[in-house]
Amino acid sequence: MDNTVLITVLVAVFIASMAGYLIYLQRRLVIYEKQQTKVASTLPLQAYERLLLLTDRIALPNLINRNTANAISAIELQVLYTKIIREEFDFNVTQQMYINPASWKAVKNLKEKNLQIINQIGLQLPADATGLDLQKAIMQYLVSNPSAALHDLVSEALSYEAKQLL
Repeated sequence: MDNTVLITVLVAVFIASMAGYLIYLQRRLVIYEKQQTKVASTLPLQAYERLLLLTDRIALPNLINRNTANAISAIELQVLYTKIIREEFDFNVTQQMYINPASWKAVKNLKEKNLQIINQIGLQLPADATGLDLQKAIMQYLVSNPSAALHDLVSEALSYEAKQLL
């Protein structure tokens, strides 16, 4: 009889320890799932943040302010602006997987519109134009055509969507 009681107690202790271990594993799984959900929700926010920065960096007035055109020709500056915009865009292209497709299309359209403005104005300038001439012509175009400056509109749309995630 003593062996039966001992075996029964050992089996009960074993079953209780297994149940406790299973409860422990379940709690760890719940904590892990919460952490994964938190990480998954931060990725879209970070994508919107990066794309807002991209929008700001490729905005034509900001591009002009950051890159002086003292000693280069209009053609060289046109090539430089085109290169900067494309590199900035290419660096952030993977962010499209975290955001609304319409927002990505707006960012892409901003890039294309800015490249189009730079290239069209560059073609209108004389061959001996300076970089300052190109900068002035771009700024004059933006002042005379406020709807051409899409960066504010795209930034507002991205900000609105990012706030919806909070």
